[in-house]
Amino acid sequence: MNTKNIIGFWGYPHPKLIDKYKKLYPEAVWVDFDIDYGFNKQDILPESYCSIVKNIINAAFHYKNELIIILAPIGKDKCDSGWFAFEILKDLGFNIESSLFEEKTYKKEIKISTSNLPLRKKIELITKNIYDPQITTLQQCKAKFGFWGVPPNDLSVLDLFPDETHVYGWSRCVEAMTPADIELEMFIDKDIPTVFYSQSFCSKAQLAKYLADKYNGLYIDIDDIVTNSTKAKIEAFLRLR
Repeated sequence: MNTKNIIGFWGYPHPKLIDKYKKLYPEAVWVDFDIDYGFNKQDILPESYCSIVKNIINAAFHYKNELIIILAPIGKDKCDSGWFAFEILKDLGFNIESSLFEEKTYKKEIKISTSNLPLRKKIELITKNIYDPQITTLQQCKAKFGFWGVPPNDLSVLDLFPDETHVYGWSRCVEAMTPADIELEMFIDKDIPTVFYSQSFCSKAQLAKYLADKYNGLYIDIDDIVTNSTKAKIEAFLRLR
């Protein structure tokens, strides 16, 4: 009996690759390895390392016996750490296929990032649309605040923001289906008070800090779980701005 029914992925695999495996395995369950599911920690990566990449490794081992394949973005659409994780998992014997999604020809209309959904719902819908596109009519809103960055390891940080928060950075690029579009990733509505988020030990911290200084925003980085101190900084920024 074949018990392999999981297709794991991280980042934004190339749409053609997603379509290929959806046709090959229409009953498969798709699992986003970027998310922290609380799986057992693997002693493979350094202790001081990106929590998102740790999630990838932990999920790969948790689902090892159920995996059909892992789809692994390795280029500018993800990061060098994604490339290294691919090479490590391949070396460990996982069935894994690399992906480069760096072209700009798949761009879609931005409507989730600018909708009146709660910020956490915006991010969750953007990431779910990678493998399960939803046709939705969303009410748009005028932004009071902005959130720039990738989906956080601790999604609860997004609950601090009002619904009138627009999404910027890599998450907006994912909605546009252009995860390697650096111009869009650096785009900001300059009059909107924006929190620039980076996962600790992530190379995108360079962009987040630079843009926060340029646009008088708030730069934060979070390792694993958001601390009360970071929550207080965000709440103060939102209240005072």
